[in-house]
Amino acid sequence: MDKNKILETIKKARESAKKRNFSQSFDLIINLQQLDLKKPEHKVDLFINLPKGRGKKVKVCGLFGPELYKEGEANCDKTILQDNFQALAKNKRELKNMIKEYDFFLGQANIMPLIAKNFGRVLGTKGKMPNPKAGMIVPPKAQLKPVMEKMQKLIRVMTKAELVVKCSAGTETMSDEDLVENINHIYTTIENYLPQHDQNIKNSFLKLTMGKPVLLGGKI
Repeated sequence: MDKNKILETIKKARESAKKRNFSQSFDLIINLQQLDLKKPEHKVDLFINLPKGRGKKVKVCGLFGPELYKEGEANCDKTILQDNFQALAKNKRELKNMIKEYDFFLGQANIMPLIAKNFGRVLGTKGKMPNPKAGMIVPPKAQLKPVMEKMQKLIRVMTKAELVVKCSAGTETMSDEDLVENINHIYTTIENYLPQHDQNIKNSFLKLTMGKPVLLGGKI
């Protein structure tokens, strides 16, 4: 992807969007083609570290045993002790609100069966189950500060029922140059992951949360 094209698209997206009383996200939309989502190898499910960060704080909840509880309290935005798993699992409203509030969940490795038993269904359907590919399953004596630092730059990009991937590449408060780096990194990572690379990309768009999509590059 030509970085000058990305920069031009960012400027157009800013110009076409109305100012809001909150910081809008820059959303990248990539439409795919010549893929069969019934085939596992054609599905996209990637964790990508953004070189310039997400432009906003990422909230992380830890699901821990006693070994990690104090470390979690010192580093995570919320920490839930395993003794409270069952009660939380029964409180559907609180659980729903918690899943909505937190971007990622960390799990202690030796109690993952207990985490799966209590929260597997609800976290799984939202794509928020602690994932080993992203370093979200941690050992009982882990140092959580570097894990939390990594989470602040992490996004998950995945296909669902349609041939499209959508993700946030940053916020409008970020500089155009930083957004270019993030968008180029996301696009290139997805392009390289696809079986036929750029042939599997139909087109792509960039938009602010409340703005209109702007074609990214010249591919229609």
